[in-house]
Amino acid sequence: MLIDPAGPYAEQSAFALGRAMDDEIVAAADGTAFTGVDGSTSTAYSSANTVDVQVGGSSADVGLNVAKLRAAKEVLDSSDIDPEIERYCVVNAKQLKNLLAETAVTSSDFNTVKALVQGELSTFLGFSFIRTQRISVDANADDKVLFYAKPGIVLAVGQDVQVRVSERADKNYSQQVFASMAIGATRMQEELVGYIECDPS
Repeated sequence: MLIDPAGPYAEQSAFALGRAMDDEIVAAADGTAFTGVDGSTSTAYSSANTVDVQVGGSSADVGLNVAKLRAAKEVLDSSDIDPEIERYCVVNAKQLKNLLAETAVTSSDFNTVKALVQGELSTFLGFSFIRTQRISVDANADDKVLFYAKPGIVLAVGQDVQVRVSERADKNYSQQVFASMAIGATRMQEELVGYIECDPS
């Protein structure tokens, strides 16, 4: 029923706002960050934090592999980050499939997580994996698999998710769902955010 605030229509509105939140975080990862006391200084993403598309591919463009994850780990480790701080890798279905083809990921000889049992990967090399189809692509149409440590990106919530179900008198009192929020995201520590270029084929 549409009027049910926990019903599928209201629920889908909340999910849509969740996807918008994901988009905001992904865009902030390599977008321009505004820094300084009054936020007037533009800080561009550092390409030094990008893992090249050919890493682990013997001079060929390749998808996500263990060698690239090791390189991403090195980027974060080089910043002398506390090893207890959570690290994340945001990956799409295609690149997750590529990673699951790696023996080091799926074999219990290398990894205590039996990735192929559930068909997903929760943690590897210190990264917690988040699967989404909303990652962006670069100028060469390569997937940009985002990696970051928790303090690297901050999401500010100006107004939390609000969902309302009400009637519209101008539409014969049909029910409508209204959902809104106010958010923004930015990089807070440049050295704790990067991405891995991955061939999409």
